[in-house]
Amino acid sequence: MDNNFKKAGELKNLLNLREKENLCSLACFSHNAIRRRKEKFTRNEYRQPFSSDADRILNSLAFTRYIDKTQVFSLINNDHLTHRVIHVQLVSRIARTIGRYLGLNEDLIEAASLGHDIGHTPFGHDGERFLSKLTHEHGAGFFHHNIQSIQFLDRIEKKGKGWNLSLQTLDAILCHDGETHSRQLVPQENRSFKEFDQMVDTMRKKASFEAIPMTMEGCVVRMADTIAYIGRDLEDAIRLGLVKRDDIPEICKQILGRTNGTIVYTLVTDLISNSLDQPFIGFSETISAALKKLKAFNYRHIYTNPVIKKHLSSIENIFCFLFDTYLADLENGTEHSVIFTDFLHGMSPEYRQTHSSPEIVRDYISGMTDSCLIRQAPDHLKPDSIEHV
Repeated sequence: MDNNFKKAGELKNLLNLREKENLCSLACFSHNAIRRRKEKFTRNEYRQPFSSDADRILNSLAFTRYIDKTQVFSLINNDHLTHRVIHVQLVSRIARTIGRYLGLNEDLIEAASLGHDIGHTPFGHDGERFLSKLTHEHGAGFFHHNIQSIQFLDRIEKKGKGWNLSLQTLDAILCHDGETHSRQLVPQENRSFKEFDQMVDTMRKKASFEAIPMTMEGCVVRMADTIAYIGRDLEDAIRLGLVKRDDIPEICKQILGRTNGTIVYTLVTDLISNSLDQPFIGFSETISAALKKLKAFNYRHIYTNPVIKKHLSSIENIFCFLFDTYLADLENGTEHSVIFTDFLHGMSPEYRQTHSSPEIVRDYISGMTDSCLIRQAPDHLKPDSIEHV
């Protein structure tokens, strides 16, 4: 056993040495990873901390549920539309490509990419909006999917024990916010767990906020989130006939391209070129302006398109019905309810003691897949699938 410990330690030292030789000075080195709790059996752990984080996220129950969570389009009978499980893999690939050229820590990038949307509700940003209204009305603060990602990974998974992920991974997940347009991101360094927790508490009290990652890797993931969805959503919309390729603003076609592949290549190349040997992650002015215009186009013609929103009143009704039902079940001690048998069964006493009933309902509903939410609803609230848009 001692020989195994020695070999594991030697292997980890070798990997740390490779980082020192190959990563740039602005990278987050694995030996600087910070965890809330010390862990047993680290002597024979040959994986570096951020690599271990990625494995933990990949093996989480919440990650498994990505497979049936809406990215943009829901309840549409088309097998080739992007779901969240694909989106997070695209973010990971794009972000690691950028990180490799910039000499950053790819393990940290992978962990943050895979975990960044863990907290998303069923039915995407629409579901997030519905749930936020309910949590705010019941005194549980505003709902934000990136905060909920931290909640799942840190306080719900493993029956309330959490995965004890590193601060740097959690910080990158919390601060990903690919919807906010940023030309450049300069990391806000030297954040502690105490400051991180205070930031989460402050965010819950606000309907909107912007938080800057503490690492260059976190900044890369945030930019990659945008790169991963902007052209992919456009291709899905074209596939559904919501927009035509010729509808894309001319300036966007000229500067970024007409297809997802070209758009991704252009954005990644520009980001690498402008960020190399710089203390920030950022686009050139020309590319940033074109990207901002393409975001506005997508928002107007895709994300708020009434053609794909006609089922949303039914989905909102389901959110309201289930929230009220589960809240009453908790307060009445209805132990045959699924919130007891499915969610709270085996959960640590600490979780029950530190969460109010509305917070428990929030955690249960936000973790559901699209199909699970609909299965829980009474028949008269269940929406029909959309055959044609």
